[in-house]
Amino acid sequence: MNDIMGAGVSDLTENLARERTEAVARRPSRKEAEEAVRTLIRWAGDDPDREGLLGTPDRVVRAYEEFFAGYTSDPVELLQRTFEETDGYDEMVVLRDIRFESHCEHHVVPIIGVVHVGYLPKRRVVGISKLARVVEVYARRLQIQEKMTAQIANTINEVMQPHGVGVVVEAAHQCMTTRGVHKPGVDMVTSRMLGEFRDNPTTRREFLSMIGRPGHVG
Repeated sequence: MNDIMGAGVSDLTENLARERTEAVARRPSRKEAEEAVRTLIRWAGDDPDREGLLGTPDRVVRAYEEFFAGYTSDPVELLQRTFEETDGYDEMVVLRDIRFESHCEHHVVPIIGVVHVGYLPKRRVVGISKLARVVEVYARRLQIQEKMTAQIANTINEVMQPHGVGVVVEAAHQCMTTRGVHKPGVDMVTSRMLGEFRDNPTTRREFLSMIGRPGHVG
């Protein structure tokens, strides 16, 4: 069984390492990126050489480095350091209201919301800041919410091998609040339940109750 678990984590690590290598390989130069911003400014109808816009290409590229830092981060490494001295603690661990900022892969506009993460430990636990950092790794990419939800849950499940994992994401998408249908005040809710969270209705209800959404998901 341990060999199977190790193989799963190894495959995940290899896939993520390959993704990071490919991300670096296809990245254009900084000069090319800044010129692309200048082109978009001209396309929008303005002059990138006017005083107020001279520094904009550099600022946009630096902002993109922050917005999309997740492509070069390793979520598996974040979860590798765990703790087994828990005095037999075997109840649910829940981290609620992890705020995140991501960007829609269809329009490159913000997705802003919160993530709730829960897991049922099997002998070991992880520092809670690491769960928040895993959320950040996947949020700081071009995303759709459904995929991000699954990535967070699948990674925690693969690396920590708990009895179960639950992830619920609630977010507002500016692709539908600031353009298109213009519907502010609408949140999208997605969930991913694995192990006991999927198979045991009592565990799932407890998790949803702890995050303040009893009966809403699942």
